[in-house]
Amino acid sequence: MHVSYEGGVLEDPWQAPEEDMFLTTCSPERAPDSPVEVEIGFERGTPVSVDGCTQSPAELLLGLNKLAGAHGVGRVDMVENRFVGLKSRGVYETPGGTVLHVAHRAIESITLDREVMHERDRLAPRFAELIYNGFWYSPEMDFLRAAIDASQQNVTGEVRVKLYKGGVYVTGRRSPVSLYSEALSSFEDAGAADTYDQRDAAGFIRLQGLRLYRG
Repeated sequence: MHVSYEGGVLEDPWQAPEEDMFLTTCSPERAPDSPVEVEIGFERGTPVSVDGCTQSPAELLLGLNKLAGAHGVGRVDMVENRFVGLKSRGVYETPGGTVLHVAHRAIESITLDREVMHERDRLAPRFAELIYNGFWYSPEMDFLRAAIDASQQNVTGEVRVKLYKGGVYVTGRRSPVSLYSEALSSFEDAGAADTYDQRDAAGFIRLQGLRLYRG
């Protein structure tokens, strides 16, 4: 899933990691001068294909690790709060995981209801904390996984991302169950029968502003 580095010179949070330490990523400065695009397919929140080719989870991650790592994607240098109460500096390489995270957020943006997304985001820090602290098989993790799995039922579609010099940039997303309406959200056809009428917002804005009114 990733490579982690701790100890040695990294125990000084001011000390930069040495370049020859990294195993799966090149530095962004040495990455190719031309970007590459890759398409990730999702079914119910799970990545299942790359560029239209269905792959097992292991094949998919290994392939993205190699591709994204070659473009300098996935390096993280952070100071963590450990379970025992200490702070610890760690440097990580997560090239494939970084691509999947960005792509997953992108497909959610057109398939996940706004309020469901807010609730999922509130659960995410606790979910990450339980994993970090080693409670994957705990009852509370079972509860959180059930809730998060429920949020992913319609997270299906494809995301296109561009990899370039350490960055991951979303360039497209599509889904057969998309909640995005080009007609309703269009700025080009304002006033058409099937577009959003800006005048509908007037009363809503007044109601939202009542508690702020000071006379």
